[in-house]
Amino acid sequence: MPGGRLTQQERQQVALGLADGLAYAEIARRLDRPTSTITREVMRNGGPTAYRADLAHRATERRAHRRRQAAPQGAEAPAQPHGRDAEAVREYEETFTTVIMQSGMSKMMSRVLACLCISDAGSLTASELVQRLQVSPASISKAIAFLESQGLVRRERDESRRERYIVDDDIWYRSMMASARSTAQLVETTRQGVVVLGPGTPAAVRLENIARFLDFVSESIARAAEQARDILHVKPGPATGQAGRPVPEDGAGRTAGGAAGEPPKGEGEG
Repeated sequence: MPGGRLTQQERQQVALGLADGLAYAEIARRLDRPTSTITREVMRNGGPTAYRADLAHRATERRAHRRRQAAPQGAEAPAQPHGRDAEAVREYEETFTTVIMQSGMSKMMSRVLACLCISDAGSLTASELVQRLQVSPASISKAIAFLESQGLVRRERDESRRERYIVDDDIWYRSMMASARSTAQLVETTRQGVVVLGPGTPAAVRLENIARFLDFVSESIARAAEQARDILHVKPGPATGQAGRPVPEDGAGRTAGGAAGEPPKGEGEG
């Protein structure tokens, strides 16, 4: 029953598969389920290291109960554009939200970002977000403020003077560059500790090694983001790389895909 909910027995099989170190795809194959179903199940219930079948089953029942209570009598799911399956879209949005949360973002910020990303327009007003996510305007305002500070959302006013929150093609580039700058600042602070603790001492050596590692990572992130930026703006075409997207080249003819962040030969050696 690939389209139905996981049973308690299936969740026990998921837990056993995780304990055996199986990949999500292999667990899904054994249960005759889509890999996305297993990924969503695990990620929304503690992740691969904390997943518990009984807790996951109870949590799913509670979520279903809350949805039934929140839905008005006789209400139907809103029609989806482009012939999409409304339930599949809702489940995907939950999966996307959960994966964003696993990166360290809070639940509300993750929900708002996921909602914006999967909207065809890539922009929503505060009232539209409140309606879609069924949360308070204050929650939306707080989430937007955080996302904006991270370069993941920008604001602009439409023709009706309403403020719209937008995820454009460049948000991921700006976010990666912000991460590189943050890491570079950490490098500078770490190297200050080398001077304070005394070069050559065990603590200073540790800090210097940390700084060298983070410095390389920061530069690699910035270089890879610059090389791959065009991917965010191209349309599917005949010459495509992974996921149907062209793979840009740097000035030396190297592709930016694959081992992003790996130094060209001759760099980082010695």
